[in-house]
Parts: sequence; C-alpha cells; structure tokens
Amino acid sequence: MGTTLSRRRWLTGALGLLAAGCAPVQRGDAAQRGGAAVRPAPAAGSVIETVTGSIDAGDLGLTLMHEHVLVDFIGASGVSRSRYDADAAFATALPHLKQVGTLGCRTLVECTPAYLGRDVQLLKRLSEASGLHILSNTGYYGAAKDKHVPAFAFMETAEQLAARWIREAERGIDGTTIKPAFMKIGVDEAPLSEIDAKLVRAAAITHRATGLPIASHTGTGAAATAELDLLEAAAVPLSAFIWVHAQSERDDSYHDRVARRGAWLEFDGISPASLARHLALVQRMKAQGLLDRVLVSHDAGWYHVGEPGGGQFRPYTTLFTDFVPGLRSAGFSDAEVRQLLFENPRRALARHPRAPRQQATSSSASGVVRDSFG
Repeated sequence: MGTTLSRRRWLTGALGLLAAGCAPVQRGDAAQRGGAAVRPAPAAGSVIETVTGSIDAGDLGLTLMHEHVLVDFIGASGVSRSRYDADAAFATALPHLKQVGTLGCRTLVECTPAYLGRDVQLLKRLSEASGLHILSNTGYYGAAKDKHVPAFAFMETAEQLAARWIREAERGIDGTTIKPAFMKIGVDEAPLSEIDAKLVRAAAITHRATGLPIASHTGTGAAATAELDLLEAAAVPLSAFIWVHAQSERDDSYHDRVARRGAWLEFDGISPASLARHLALVQRMKAQGLLDRVLVSHDAGWYHVGEPGGGQFRPYTTLFTDFVPGLRSAGFSDAEVRQLLFENPRRALARHPRAPRQQATSSSASGVVRDSFG
C-alpha cells in the first residue's frame, strides 16, 4: 500500500511539473490588474469548445484524446435515452473521472458519437462535478457495417449531412447550447463503401465551414489512406485528420506514410495487456522523427447501456500508472512526454481557419433537420 501511494504521489507531482511547463505564458508586466496577470485575448483558432463552454486551447492541460463515458451498441434504429438511467450512469462514471483528475488529467475527449449514446447533458453534469474539461463531437459512425448510421444518412447527400453537423457546431447539440469540439466519424475497411465515403466527404465540407478537426475510427492503413485521398481532393489540410485506432494496423510503413502526409496517428487502447506494444509504437515513431504526429489514450470507460449495472467500467488510469513510467524507462525526456500529453493534443484539437464562406456549406442550407437521440 505504501509503495502504491508513494508511486502515485511521485507520478502526480511529476505530471504537475510537466503541466507547469506547458502553462500559457502571461505576456507583459504591464498587463497586471490588482497584482494578477491578465491573460491576453486568445488567438484565432485557439478556442476549444467544452461541454461547459469555450476555453483557450492553452488551458486544455494534460489531455486524454479518446475515452468514453457511456455507449449504447444497439444500433441507430433503437438508440434512445429511455434505455438508461442517466443518474445511474452519472454515479458510475464520476468516481473514475475524479480519480483521473487526481493523477493530473485536465481534459477528457469523449468520443461517443450520435446514435451510439452521445449525451452532452450527462457530460456537462460530469464535467461540473469532476472539474475536468470534457469535449464532445458531431458526426456519424460508419464502422461496424453501418449499424450506427441513421437511415436518413443513406438517402441524403454529403452536403445535407454536413449541414446537420455544421448546425450543431454553430448552434449546439440536441437542443442545447453545447457545441462540438471535433467531428467523430467511422469507416470500415478499404475500399470505402458508398456511405463511408459520403461521411468522409461530409466531414470535409463541415471542416471547411467550421475548422473542426476530424477523428475517424479507422482500422487499417489502406482505409486511412483512402480517407486522406478524399480529404486532400476536397482541399482539407491533412493535419485536420486523426487516424483513430492506428495501433490496429500492423504494417508500420502505413504509420510512417500517414504521418509524413501531415495527419495524426492516435495509438489508443492503452491497457496493461497492450502496454508493450504501445510503448514500442511510440518509441518507433520517435526514432522516425514523427513524435509530433502521435496521440495516445485508453479508449476506456464506459457505462454500457443494456448490461446490468452498466457493465464493467474500465478506468482511465493505465497511461498514468504504467505508460508514462514506461516512457521514462525508455529514455523519453520531460519535453517528449509533455509533447505527447499536452502539446500534441492541443495542436490536434485546434480549429483550422475556415474556408471562404461561398466555398463551404453553411447551416442555412435547405433541408437542415436537428438530430434527435430518440
């Protein structure tokens, strides 16, 4: 017990020092008011939407890039808030969020998309109770053989789908004022199906209108390459794309090629069982000079709708208790750890400049209908 507590105190202190190293610079001694430094106005593109409001990207702190609080795998046709007790989900998730906060986490990126259990009101309650920044998303998930794609998406055009997502970015999600910080889509294997390609094109249109980054559940390098080709053809900077679950691709050459094109590789799924592989992946990217394109997280949680008591909630702790010490043992410097956990997430989540208005679909497009959870 004493060893565990000592290790936790050391880790919290070490991550605290790293966080201090990433604190936004307070510029100008003249910018003082009552003895407190006044933060300069955020630069364009540096504002991030959380479920409790906008923050400066510099305030994200240590960020877990891919986690879940609640997921419902029943499919788009059956998903509904009536299928779970939000208070029970809140009570289950809150201790885990508080725990990771004590380990140094400041921001959790919640990657559950619409029609898979996205519940921004639950996330807002949890953010306020835990003190963590929580980010949510817009977009549709085309992986799992399109089970979670709503029926209308097969009939609508990419422009019409984008108009829905742009509306959420501009006005809020599910009738709230909570806005998405990023897009979450998903695709199956290459060659991309018609609906998966449509989702990528809709994401491109939405990005050009809003600047939101695109995180895509993508199992293989071939599928990731196909997505990049579509985005590049739509004049989307590839630095706006996050290849989610990149660790699933066993051909390392894909990691190199995608990173060198400017996209982000997310090695999520960190767990005690995967620790050796994840450390090897990150070490390899460092050796290739590509550490500045790497994101890491657990893909853990969650309250599983449909399972008794929400099933078994996997904690968000392995990155702190095992992965970071593993990086230290592998010779990673403070600056390199800070890059993975602070700087890379901040850059990946930053909004890009919007395309000229006449070149982007706006939420004033005809046929916009607010998405409903059920």
